[in-house]
Amino acid sequence: MSDTIRITDLAEPQLSDLQQSIRSFGESLQVDLDADKILEEAKAEVSLEDFGPTDFLERLELLCDEWDNDPGLNNLGKTNLRAKLLLFARSRLLIHDLLKRHPEIHDVSIRAPIIVAGLPRSGTTHLLNLMAADSRLRALPLWESYEPVPVPGEAPLEDGTDPRYQRCADAWDMMQQTVPKLAAMHPMDPDHIHEELELMGPDFASYNFEWLCQCPRWRDHYYASDQTPHYEYMKTVLKILTWQDGDDGSNTRWVLKCPQHLEQLPVLHKVFPDATIAVTHRDPVSVIQSAATMIAYGQRMSRDEIDLASIIEYWSDRVLHLLHACARDRGKLPEGQSIDVPFHEFMADDIGMVRQIYARAGLPMTREAQAELQQFIDDHPRGKHGRVIYNLEEDFGVDPAQLRQRFDFYFQQFPVQAES
Repeated sequence: MSDTIRITDLAEPQLSDLQQSIRSFGESLQVDLDADKILEEAKAEVSLEDFGPTDFLERLELLCDEWDNDPGLNNLGKTNLRAKLLLFARSRLLIHDLLKRHPEIHDVSIRAPIIVAGLPRSGTTHLLNLMAADSRLRALPLWESYEPVPVPGEAPLEDGTDPRYQRCADAWDMMQQTVPKLAAMHPMDPDHIHEELELMGPDFASYNFEWLCQCPRWRDHYYASDQTPHYEYMKTVLKILTWQDGDDGSNTRWVLKCPQHLEQLPVLHKVFPDATIAVTHRDPVSVIQSAATMIAYGQRMSRDEIDLASIIEYWSDRVLHLLHACARDRGKLPEGQSIDVPFHEFMADDIGMVRQIYARAGLPMTREAQAELQQFIDDHPRGKHGRVIYNLEEDFGVDPAQLRQRFDFYFQQFPVQAES
């Protein structure tokens, strides 16, 4: 792939023959975004009946209703969203069944995790993957986040591969064919270290659904709801993964990250009271142009018309909400358990910044750990899949300087450098 990538057809995508073919096939599909039918299908697929507490039904029904009545979504888009809901419903059945059979899982400890909280596209992914290269820390690979509990009786493939891993690999291969430039913006291969927010999916919670499809009704429901129960649910799934490793938590230290934490810092600290929280900071204008470009590019398969103005408005407001919450709540975190990570400092010396985070977390930077981190950097040079060139004004008709004024409060409170 070339060193630089400039996407010039965001508003009017020029589809390849393969993309056209997939889009045409999608239009032939009959899509039923009915919550009851999704749940019945999940039951049949894993031969289980009990979803556990039923409070999730309201949230599932809201998602189905909002997506089903979105006039801009085409059938392919709705098919993919339905598949995601079905996967979460399957996982919920498997999680609840495992907990019933092994109640001792609840006694597993999640000990002093290191958690990254920061804007999307602000270096959080690189920071997480870098620390995940440290063999002393446990991280969450994408394939495991999608299906945290195996289907009972599902045998490994002939070569010994976990079928969950293979399903994730197949999905990544298809994504690379349908939206090939996504790899340069956000790799999603099976071994990629992912956000633990995926583990809230079976509880049909989190802001993650907004990344799948703009859904203002869902967003408003999320804003109005206490997220503590969903963070507790996610923590329970982390206990399951720890238990599946054969540990009671005493030998496992997790490294985690998610942008949503930025607007849930009190909840995050409440659920993980001994966590060290690294809060990343970056010019929100750079964040918005990167996120909006990625979302607009991804919509070429799920929408017949792409509304760039709507995308930039939605995500500008979304980032504003994240940062207002961060500005309000950052000081509530214990000073000895939190650290700010300015993007420009992290990019200038990433291992040096990890060293500072480790010091705050009481984790020594050993010679072995530094070698593992350096090996990751050597194996994953910046721009490995190409470097996307963003242009907010040309692509979205937005003046960066004018947009940046909305975030004056953030620049005043945190060590953030404006980017060109």
